[in-house]
Amino acid sequence: STLRPLIFGVAPYNPILGETHHVSRATLNVLLEQISHHPPVSALHATDEEHNIELVWCHQCVPSFNGAWVETEVRGKRQLKLLSRGETYEMNSPNLLIKFLPLPGVDWTGNVTISCKENGLEAELRYGPKSFFGLRGSHRSVKGKVYETATKRTLFQLNGHWDRTVTAKDNNSGKSRVIYNAEEVFSGLKTPVVNDLKGVRSTESAAVWSELSEAIMSQNWEKAKEAKNAVEEKQREVLRESELKGTPWVPQHFSVTYTKDGGWECSPIQQWVPPAPIVLPLS
Repeated sequence: STLRPLIFGVAPYNPILGETHHVSRATLNVLLEQISHHPPVSALHATDEEHNIELVWCHQCVPSFNGAWVETEVRGKRQLKLLSRGETYEMNSPNLLIKFLPLPGVDWTGNVTISCKENGLEAELRYGPKSFFGLRGSHRSVKGKVYETATKRTLFQLNGHWDRTVTAKDNNSGKSRVIYNAEEVFSGLKTPVVNDLKGVRSTESAAVWSELSEAIMSQNWEKAKEAKNAVEEKQREVLRESELKGTPWVPQHFSVTYTKDGGWECSPIQQWVPPAPIVLPLS
C-alpha cells in the first residue's frame, strides 16, 4: 500500500457486505463471508468430511493508529473441531502489527490461549515483535507452553518463530521436536485455479474486485480508483434500497448474533461446506 501513488490511496480492497470467498484444497472446503461492513466482521466455515474436521471463525478487526504503526486487535472466537475425537478447541487471535517506520514490516503480537474442555488441556502462546528501533525482542517469535487445566502442570515448552519453525520440548523426556515448519507448509501452496467458472458466485472476491485488480497489475491508478469507487457505490445503493424497503440485509451462509458482552458470534447454516469452483492444486 505504501508504494502506490497518493492519488490512489493506501486501502485498495475494502471488503463489502456479503462478499465471499469459496475455495477447496483436496478434501478441505473453505467458505468466508463478510457479515458486517460497519464494523467490519468476517465469518469463516471450513470442513473436511474425509478427516472429520470443522473450523468456525468469526472476526472483527479493530485498528488503532499510532503514527509509525497500526496495531489491529482481532476480536472474536475461533473453533477447531476434531469430530471423530469429540474435541473442540477454542482460541483467540494475536494482534496484527503493521509498521511504517523506521522500516516497514508486518508482525503478530500479543497472547493467545487455546483450550479444550474435553481433554482438559490448554496452551498459552506469546507472540513478540522487536522493539520500535529493532534493538530488543525477537523478530516474529512465538513462545509458550501446553499444560493440564486442572493441575497447571506443564507438559511441553514451545519456542520458535511463526515464519520459520516452532519446536515443542517434552518436559518429561527433555526431547524436542519440530511441530511447525513454515517453509514446508507454504512451499507446497500453488496458485488457485478456477475449475468451474459458472459456479463462481457474483459475490466472490475475485469477481467483485476483478477490474480493480487488473488496473493495479497494469499500474493504471486512475482506472483503479474508478473501479474501487464503483464497487463501493454499488454497495451503498444496495444498502439504501434495503433501508427504503425496510428489509435489512442478512448473511447468506451464517446465522449471526451480537451482544455487548459476547461480541459477534456466527453459526454456519450448512453442516458441510461443499466443494468450491476455485481450487488450490496439490501439485
